Amino acid sequence: MFIEKRKFGKDIKYYLVYSYREKDKVNKFRRYLGKNLSKQEIELSRNEAEKEISSLLDDLRIDIFNFVLTKNQIQKFNEIESKIKIDHLQIDWTKFTEEFVYNTNAIEGSTVSLDEVKEIIEHKKKPKDEEELEAKNVAKAVNYIMETKENLSLELIKKLHKICFTGTKSFAGKLRDVEVVVRTSRGDIVHSGVPFRELDDHLNDLIEWYKGNKDKFRPLVLAAIIHNQFEHIHPFQDGNGRVGRLLLNFILIKNKYPPMNIALEDRREYYSTLTEYSKNQNLKPTIEYLIKQYKKTLSEVTTKKKKM
Repeated sequence: MFIEKRKFGKDIKYYLVYSYREKDKVNKFRRYLGKNLSKQEIELSRNEAEKEISSLLDDLRIDIFNFVLTKNQIQKFNEIESKIKIDHLQIDWTKFTEEFVYNTNAIEGSTVSLDEVKEIIEHKKKPKDEEELEAKNVAKAVNYIMETKENLSLELIKKLHKICFTGTKSFAGKLRDVEVVVRTSRGDIVHSGVPFRELDDHLNDLIEWYKGNKDKFRPLVLAAIIHNQFEHIHPFQDGNGRVGRLLLNFILIKNKYPPMNIALEDRREYYSTLTEYSKNQNLKPTIEYLIKQYKKTLSEVTTKKKKM
């Protein structure tokens, strides 16, 4: 907010102005403070005007961590999601788990094939190395988010990491105590996680934001925000992608939506949407991408509609 002065004849009128951008349009709130004011009078009037503008902003926008969405933008995001038909779908959970475990691990470089994942999940094959053990563990994590009655919490986030990486990573279930960066195959840095000393604050902000705003968004938009912000924070030394995609599905299932698989073949676009969010605070590419993935998932793992 800033003070704006306007000259009218011999008088000077003072206004408190708040401006915000919505797409390519700049909108402003302007409140009249008075004319020919002293510094003390300006400050007194400003304090009252700030309270009034802040109250109006609470009705017009929602803070999303380090950026703002207006109610109009949120409505448009929610309208995009309405293109998905969610109508008492019956999920083949075994098939979903197999597809999800294969893809979510393969995105991170696992060489375990889909057929091998199926054998591991069906207990026809014992894991013989770390990659295969992580396939078994991630399947357990999928089962956990399906059945748990827990709410989103720091304990749940740590638990999911521990389930996924017990037996393969010494830091399973523990927040990192080192700085991390995400690099391309060429070594270029595309994202730096938040400083490790600030992890508790950022994760608690994530959880508190969820509690206060979960009823303002449709489930897929809400899941996209939580997933993207979690990946932006990057709280673990390794394994953030898999835990983030589990959290995405945790939010969906918690809100009585079917789960979603993100396909290995679409990995490049997936990373691109995360970068767009982290660098430019642009959520729209993620929502549009997830809708495409959702439609693909539902066509593969749904069987029939439940009878009412």
